[in-house]
Amino acid sequence: GATTPPTTSPSRCGLSLRLRPGRITILQDNFTTRIFLVNKMAVIKTGKVVIVLAGRHAGKKAVVVKTFDDGNSEKRFSHCLIAGLARNPRKITKAMSKKKVEKRSKTLKPFVKYINVRHVFPTRYVVDMDLKKAVDEADLVDAERRVDVKKNLKKILLDRYLNQKEVTSEKKAQGSNYFFQKLRF
Repeated sequence: GATTPPTTSPSRCGLSLRLRPGRITILQDNFTTRIFLVNKMAVIKTGKVVIVLAGRHAGKKAVVVKTFDDGNSEKRFSHCLIAGLARNPRKITKAMSKKKVEKRSKTLKPFVKYINVRHVFPTRYVVDMDLKKAVDEADLVDAERRVDVKKNLKKILLDRYLNQKEVTSEKKAQGSNYFFQKLRF
């Protein structure tokens, strides 16, 4: 009968692969060396919906407000400023009155934080909320002003949640719809 060729593992072929997210990836075998520049920051842009992977808000959705590709004096790694939902609005149905919908929507609780880009998972969705005006970096240093930023952010997010049908493009409407749904996993 027919015999199957022996399987070779990458180490037996002399193939070595070094992966460093956000850095250069080198793929070597016995004959050639290929170098790939992997740029994760190209995917993470302002307005992109991301899922937080680490920390207190792990598993929560957020929107990228601003990115820092090369870092800064305090954080010497690529990071971004995100604004997200610590607590999602409660489920609503068509049968509910307008008053009840507003009451159930007020459970929405925002958060704002700086996070390493390796700790966020970019999704395919984009929202067109202009959060740069609401989230000023200078206000995030002081604890009292940070509370005011969160209150303003809650107003903006609540307004967008209640008026989702007024979004102009279909792609941004899908992103907005996805952002306000609780992540099931």
